[in-house]
Amino acid sequence: MGEEGTEGTVHLLCLAASSGVPLFCRSSRGGAPARQQLPFSVIGSLNGVHMFGQNLEVQLSSARTEDTTVVWKSFHDSITLIVLSSEEGTSELRLERLLQMVFGAMVLLVGLEELTNISNVERLKKELRACYRLIDSFLGDSELIGDLTQCVDCVVPPEGSLFQESLSGFAEAAGTAFASLLVSGRVVTATESWWRLGTPEAVLLPWLVGSLPPQAARDYPVYLPHGSPTVPHRLLTLTLLPGLELCLLCGPRPPLSQLDPQLLDRWWQPSLDSLRACLPLGPRALPAGFPLHPDILGLLLLHLELKRCLFTVEPSGDKDPSPEQRRCLLRSFYTLVTAMHFPPEPGQQEEKVEDTAQRAQVPRACYLVSGTEEPGTGWRLVALQLGPRRLLLLLSAQSPCHGLRSLATRTLQALTPLF
Repeated sequence: MGEEGTEGTVHLLCLAASSGVPLFCRSSRGGAPARQQLPFSVIGSLNGVHMFGQNLEVQLSSARTEDTTVVWKSFHDSITLIVLSSEEGTSELRLERLLQMVFGAMVLLVGLEELTNISNVERLKKELRACYRLIDSFLGDSELIGDLTQCVDCVVPPEGSLFQESLSGFAEAAGTAFASLLVSGRVVTATESWWRLGTPEAVLLPWLVGSLPPQAARDYPVYLPHGSPTVPHRLLTLTLLPGLELCLLCGPRPPLSQLDPQLLDRWWQPSLDSLRACLPLGPRALPAGFPLHPDILGLLLLHLELKRCLFTVEPSGDKDPSPEQRRCLLRSFYTLVTAMHFPPEPGQQEEKVEDTAQRAQVPRACYLVSGTEEPGTGWRLVALQLGPRRLLLLLSAQSPCHGLRSLATRTLQALTPLF
């Protein structure tokens, strides 16, 4: 199994579907932004072959060469997105979801009307520049995984009920039902209305805040790709501590100036020490001292109905492989088990009609050994699905293969009360 993002280049192309005019091109190499651009002749050929197929009523969705995977996707017969990846082990599933996230980001910051009724291409190009930072974060080596799982990246705070009470009170005082507390782009807690946000905005809004440069307060216009793609809302953010931000989604009111320091102090000053304890939760996701088996090097827990996930590669951080490699291994394993073994998540369209008859034969667990099966070599990856929860673990080479399912079952039982 390859390690996504370790090597190779990713090129993302956005074109106007009717004219084939390029709107932007973003590239990354090894997870870092790259200036290398594709020649116009290549862009024209990639779009031309896609349009040729459409004219013959053939939908070209993906292709592979010896070292590159290409995925095409059209949105609303107006925007065509193309992604090329030469990263080792990249999957079509990952690239398809990348394109869905990219278009969602475009709607979030520009609005669907501008994308479906293109009257001035040059003006649209300028407006789309506002999306570059967010889109580049999808192409980079992010510590988040919501772009792939399409579930909201969350953390588990040590005093969740205290934060929930403070957040609900603050949101009511501010006059909005949509509020969340974020640490490094992950949700610590949120109001019930925030949790009811649809996909992809539930994933995109925290990701957007995490991708922006630090700022004490923001008043940011956003569209909701699922809930309000043509009428903008306001995303208000307030920094409580560096890396820890309050987010409010609202209409014309309240003005940002109304959220004065006295209102913040009233609801959050009593929780200041607990808020400080949340800061390390960004990469760790789990509270300090949470019991995990010492062989666990990383985990991904998904609640497929709530569309939330916990993702961390912090356990046993002093061991090999590096955090970057751990993230790559878990992301690759997730795409493998999702595409090959487990059924698609609720709301996804990847399931084919001919696959539905095989639902009764879907496995509940699977594992993969990197290297040989001898103890002390390679790494072990195990996935377990029980009800709405799916758990993926990256384990050290010392973990015996015959004990993987038992270890995963015990870990899932310990994590189940969290959400």
